[in-house]
Amino acid sequence: AAFVAESGRGKSTLAAGFASSGLRFLTDDGLVVEEQPDGSFRILPSHPSIRLWEDSEAALLPPGAPAAPALEYTAKSRFLAGAGFAFCDAPRALRRVYFLGEGNDADIVFQRLGAAEALVEWVKHSFLLDIEEQALLAAHFDQLARLGGAHHLALECRQRLEGSRAEAAVGVERGREAVARAAQI
Repeated sequence: AAFVAESGRGKSTLAAGFASSGLRFLTDDGLVVEEQPDGSFRILPSHPSIRLWEDSEAALLPPGAPAAPALEYTAKSRFLAGAGFAFCDAPRALRRVYFLGEGNDADIVFQRLGAAEALVEWVKHSFLLDIEEQALLAAHFDQLARLGGAHHLALECRQRLEGSRAEAAVGVERGREAVARAAQI
């Protein structure tokens, strides 16, 4: 599954919560989706680290968890995969995409997206280096349109983890259970 959203919506927090409970993550901060000859898509792994804001770090990690060297372009702390975070270093099939919403709901709410709605979300969250190259731009939009036919859900839930580590763990577990239920949709 992939979680796609604007900055600050909780993608890294979700990835860290899942990875700290043994589920492996492929990437943080950059989703590379590759189309296969059969028309399916897969996610490529990236750097085996997760960057977290201080509140997510405090909620998910034990005090004194080893951090990787700081990066100059962000205030987030970076944590390498290892004993605390499970990482997957091989491409995996893209089976479901969750576009994270505003984060104003106290409950976890899923909404199935149609192909047109999913396409709009992919366009909002995609990156293309050279927008002047017409053939590349056309191919990019064609691929986004094909991606729009996959299983997409909008996900609304509380944006930030609050409270103690135990409360955060319960919140992450609720999220994991909700994602598992949504897989049945």
